[in-house]
Amino acid sequence: MKQRNILALSVILAFSLAGCQPPEAEKTASASGTSAMPSVNADGSVNVAVNDTACEPMELSVPSGKVVFNIKNNSGRKLEWEILKGVMVVDERENIAPGLSDKMTVTLLPGEYDMTCGLLNNPRGKLTVTDSGFKQAGGEADFEKLAQPLADYKSYVQAETKELVAKTSAFVAAVKAGDIEKAKSMFADTRSHYERIEPIAELFNELDPAIDAREDDFKQGPKDPEFTGFHRIEHALWIEKSANGVKEVADKLEADVKKLQAEIDALTFPPNKVVGGAAVLIEEVAGSKISGEEDRYSHTDLSDFQANIEGAQKIVELFRPMIAEKNQAILDKTDANFKQVNDILAKYKTAQGFETYDKLTEPDRRTLQAPINALAEDLAQLRGTLGLN
Repeated sequence: MKQRNILALSVILAFSLAGCQPPEAEKTASASGTSAMPSVNADGSVNVAVNDTACEPMELSVPSGKVVFNIKNNSGRKLEWEILKGVMVVDERENIAPGLSDKMTVTLLPGEYDMTCGLLNNPRGKLTVTDSGFKQAGGEADFEKLAQPLADYKSYVQAETKELVAKTSAFVAAVKAGDIEKAKSMFADTRSHYERIEPIAELFNELDPAIDAREDDFKQGPKDPEFTGFHRIEHALWIEKSANGVKEVADKLEADVKKLQAEIDALTFPPNKVVGGAAVLIEEVAGSKISGEEDRYSHTDLSDFQANIEGAQKIVELFRPMIAEKNQAILDKTDANFKQVNDILAKYKTAQGFETYDKLTEPDRRTLQAPINALAEDLAQLRGTLGLN
């Protein structure tokens, strides 16, 4: 046990000094090019916009250290904007409404990065981070305390991924056999294992969309050949009522979740992404999933909500002693809001899982929305509470 803690601590310290970087084998060189001077505001923040086909600008350069981006959505649909390093997501903002802006603060080390620019089919932009002399350092005592909960969280994610792989294989077998009703009955339970570990799965910018993208991310919607994963199969099962056209998609899904398992086994979990992941899970529910946009064909959304809550609660439980030491009041408030959300969800449980989301009235959804919003606000404070901003 002592040896594992020493190993975990050494890994964490490497991340604290070197930033959130992927393993060396995963790093890939970005295409070179002249970077545009960004539009910089009086407060030092950097403006970037996204239209229907590209980023504005497609190339920009910023100094290393803490950078604030103001992201404007100039497209006609909701979008997310990400900074990528190889196969890893460094940071992102999701569900920016058309015509609106969002702010993202991120600490960047020197190097070449990619930017997503709206639809997944769109070309990626290039972000160059020049060396300003910035050095990132962390408090050694705090990182020592983080070692064991991080190791335990990785074990939790690995266990969930193992279940995801096994259940996806069975789900794929039912799809390929054309057993529509059996595949439908397995859909929500299989996906729950993915929903619990989304903060880690979303670090992989190629695998996450392949497994979990929605039709909105593609120019041709549900018929786009690049639309794959759970939700493409969901469309086939519930809307097309046939699995004939998605057997290759099913094979790809099985291969992708197995690849995800291998990537997770090799990944060093960045502390800020893990602790911040609790908020990410609930912010996604509050910001978009509450509308029913994710499982729009099957209406199995409540199963996803429950899995997201469970994944967030696991993070809080593992880091509970550290949070309590820093801010018992926020922990008490978080616990109360978790209980309120869980109590509401319990009302919709059935022998098969949950009521379908389309059966909830607008007042039902508003009753659920309020405590989820409050919980998201609470969890958003945890990273700063533990000094991981």
